[in-house]
Amino acid sequence: MNASYLIIALSTAVLVSYGFDLLSSRFRTPPLLLLLLMGALLRLLTNSLNIQVPYVSPTLSTLGTLALILVVLEGGLDLDIEPDRLGLVRRTGLMALLSIVLTTLVLATMLYLLLDESYYKCLINALPFSIVSSSIAGQAVRPLSNEKREFITYETSFAAIISIMLYNFLIESDISVIGAAFGFVRDTLTMGVVSLICCFALLYLIGRINHPVKFLPIISVLLLVYAIANIYELSSLLLVLTFGLFLNNNELFIRGSLARMFKSDLFEQELDQFKNLTAEGAFIVRTFFFLLFGYATNLTSLIDTDALIVSALFLIVIFAVRWPLLRLIYPGDWRPINWIAPRGLITILLYTNIPQALKLTGFREGILTLVVILTAVLMAVGTIRYKPE
Repeated sequence: MNASYLIIALSTAVLVSYGFDLLSSRFRTPPLLLLLLMGALLRLLTNSLNIQVPYVSPTLSTLGTLALILVVLEGGLDLDIEPDRLGLVRRTGLMALLSIVLTTLVLATMLYLLLDESYYKCLINALPFSIVSSSIAGQAVRPLSNEKREFITYETSFAAIISIMLYNFLIESDISVIGAAFGFVRDTLTMGVVSLICCFALLYLIGRINHPVKFLPIISVLLLVYAIANIYELSSLLLVLTFGLFLNNNELFIRGSLARMFKSDLFEQELDQFKNLTAEGAFIVRTFFFLLFGYATNLTSLIDTDALIVSALFLIVIFAVRWPLLRLIYPGDWRPINWIAPRGLITILLYTNIPQALKLTGFREGILTLVVILTAVLMAVGTIRYKPE
């Protein structure tokens, strides 16, 4: 393929995605839906022209991992740890944990009754569908009040970390539950220590690097440590979230002589630049991920009757669990956020990475895409009647 055509295609995709993002702020339409549609149309176009796009699956997996890292980092850089927010942290952490556990148990029970599979397999396959997407939910709460935006931001950030840890625990439980529990505690403590060391080291680099190219090497170090930790099946997203929280709340950890050692006079200005770079990087990678996911989607699988029925049952379970929890945990008017339960990046990544031996035999191909699309549609419909606060 001519390089000029490739540059035109990539640039056009970014501009179109940016236009979708602007439209979503006005019409409450999730850019995800438009990107998936655009990817599906590109699939039809390339098929009609007999153009083969290579390495779709590995590229999709890599882009998804990068997007997840940047989205979690972006969320961590937006979270403030202050005494008056400790109640919010407890509520959102409890909301994320209970929502994931209860939704997974109910979905797994339903799959167990529908399919001739073990309950263990059903648990692993149900878990990805219990996680609220931070990349999609964050766009939907823009018109809402700061309190509601903070609640969703904290909830989705905790959901990403908790879901990865539970996923690793379930995978390891195939051999031994006791061994998995021991490994879970050991790996969490190990990752906590590694995260603290990396936070201080990266903060030192931010304050000491004078080269014009400053933040990309730091992000590269973060990605490197993440990948190494992921190889050893550690909760590597914990590192990403911890680093974001550490930077945005550095005054709680870095004071006095430590501040003079680790921070420069321009630190706050550089932190703002780092936040902007992270946000724009997350936007670009997320754009190509959903575009490629739409391209890889088998359109005929979306009209499969069994897939539609199971997807509808999944939606009923998701909201049947979410609404009572919000009424119990959220202190204010919970109605504007009760529909904000989209499934996205982490759902796709976790489900597609389930080992082949643990996947359900009778599980329809289109269920994953349908749940992602339908939760985004319900989010848009459910929040459209609420005016900006």
